[in-house]
Amino acid sequence: MTETYSKSRQRAETAFGNLQTEFFAKNNAAGELESVAQARDAKTLRLREARLAKEQADRISATSALLAKRSKSR
Repeated sequence: MTETYSKSRQRAETAFGNLQTEFFAKNNAAGELESVAQARDAKTLRLREARLAKEQADRISATSALLAKRSKSR
């Protein structure tokens, strides 16, 4: 069922369609940026936790090495 519209109505429909397309494109872009930001934050948190765990393990290792060295020298 094809309806025929006046030229002004057709132009208005086309303009509205273009505006809607831009609107949805901006929403998609904003969603993608949010997704990238969330992924970045998750990676940063994961790397921070790994770094802190490594630093703690290094401190424990250094402390135990120092204690072992002190007990040998006595």
